[in-house]
Amino acid sequence: MTVRTPVSALLDILLPRACLLCGARAHAVLCEGCAADLPWLDAPLCPVCATPLAAPAQACGACLKAPPAFAASLAPLRYAFPVDGLVQDLKFGCRLASADFFSRCMLAGPRPAGDLLMPVPLSRQRLRERGFNQALEIARPLARALGLPLDTTGLVRERDTLPQSRLPWRARQGNVRYAFTCRRDLTGLTVIVVDDVMTSGATLEAVARTLKAHGARRVVNWVAARTVRTP
Repeated sequence: MTVRTPVSALLDILLPRACLLCGARAHAVLCEGCAADLPWLDAPLCPVCATPLAAPAQACGACLKAPPAFAASLAPLRYAFPVDGLVQDLKFGCRLASADFFSRCMLAGPRPAGDLLMPVPLSRQRLRERGFNQALEIARPLARALGLPLDTTGLVRERDTLPQSRLPWRARQGNVRYAFTCRRDLTGLTVIVVDDVMTSGATLEAVARTLKAHGARRVVNWVAARTVRTP
């Protein structure tokens, strides 16, 4: 599913592009075949951490047992083929068209309410290596669509931590503990935190704790894809 303005729809017709996944001629970001294969994250989901549930509930067992610092999470896609490839192309292949694709998917689903958006920041070293922050590139169209401020400097990643994907789930929380600082007063505000993928939730938990320590009333995660653990 994609969200297109009349102008972008017209351009898609006049200027067909290559599908982001298979390279076939397409009138949208993906060709019809690849779009049909997208792993959408279907309801019911835990409203707190966006993990799939067997039946609608106030929260999943894990969130009821140990409520996280964030209040809610939204994610349109499951982190599985071919979404995982698009994420890797964005982060390590500088394929910024994938960021626009993810923002369109996010806008096609439920939209969170809040006062401002904050992308999860990269460390200075990681930003120099990559040249851009994928969370920020995803967040730009979201802020414009919601008509909300996009704060790109208030949240800072002070420590260059190990990539979460290289660590066991149990080690991820410690890896990002105290990694973030906040440079502004957020008293009474609801902050929408944007990232590409939510896996264990450790990074977003560390961010939420930091923001709430600086006055945020509520923190909501808005991510492109959610990793779903298999039993």
